[in-house]
Amino acid sequence: MTWRIFGLILLLLVICDSDVALAQQKSESSGISQSPQAVHDSAGDYDREDLGSLSLGSRKLHSVAPFLGEKDEYPDFTRELIQVQWRSGDAIDLYVIKPRGTTRPPAIMYLYSYPSETDRFRDDKYCQKVTASGYAAVGFVSAFTGQRYHDRPMKEWFVSQFQEALTESVHDVQMILDYLATRGDLDMDHIGIFSQGSGATIAILAASVEPRIQALDAIQPWGDWSRWMATSSLIPDSERSDYLKADFLLRIAPLDPVNRLRHLETKSVHLQFVLDDSVTPAAAVKQMMASAPSRDQVVEYQTKREQYDQLAGGKAFDWIKKQLRTPGLRPPGAMATGTPATTQGANRY
Repeated sequence: MTWRIFGLILLLLVICDSDVALAQQKSESSGISQSPQAVHDSAGDYDREDLGSLSLGSRKLHSVAPFLGEKDEYPDFTRELIQVQWRSGDAIDLYVIKPRGTTRPPAIMYLYSYPSETDRFRDDKYCQKVTASGYAAVGFVSAFTGQRYHDRPMKEWFVSQFQEALTESVHDVQMILDYLATRGDLDMDHIGIFSQGSGATIAILAASVEPRIQALDAIQPWGDWSRWMATSSLIPDSERSDYLKADFLLRIAPLDPVNRLRHLETKSVHLQFVLDDSVTPAAAVKQMMASAPSRDQVVEYQTKREQYDQLAGGKAFDWIKKQLRTPGLRPPGAMATGTPATTQGANRY
């Protein structure tokens, strides 16, 4: 009896293995790929990320095939929602918005501050502004932000996991650029990044290791970590002492824009600061301004209201479009004017 039972079990295992192999063969022959999670579970070493290096270098993350979620067609632009992924459990909603009537347009990545969402990239009026004059827009949110914040205990958030959040987001910029290069419908020789808040910090760090970024517009980046952690209104008082500990500050010191700005080699840089912002207080702002290379255009606003008045109505995007303009493109609208080294408002540009 025992041998009969053993034989039946063995037979069932063989049948199951055959069914799995047949199903996989049918899936491959029909063009259906494995799920992103399944691919990443088999990725092995590719799924272990070096958070000690901003540059991916030759050790790229293992990316699964991008998945087109939807495509919207409008008279002035097209908008694609694409899911990209190179980490287990961290699929990224990537928006690629292209102007009508322009072949291989210059592309600008848009990265806003924590805790932003992706809703602006679904706003038709916003899409008209960012694609005006013939420019493509590429939008997503950083790690620990929006649709990417899930399956974590509530005590773990953007700042508590600062090294991970910033470094992974810098890696994301590089991986997204790799993906964009495979499309063939964008001008990869004219790539810029428009950024704000923590997104501006990530953009500065990315530009310091990514030569494909030709133009950088950074509005009110977070930085000067010891001062920022001690005084930023974003930090709960109950947690502040944790972020002022020597070991925490030591881990994030290489990720401070104050250190990176001095050595930035990006072709065109535009740094915009506002002095009455409690998230990044004036003392930290002054330190970052002092660290900016003299060739960079630094603009200072006294108040958020002044910044909003200067940048509203799509004018916020004029500077970076001008830097990436190619022959045949219409010139962008009048540039926002502030006093160099002195010109915010609502964060929704």
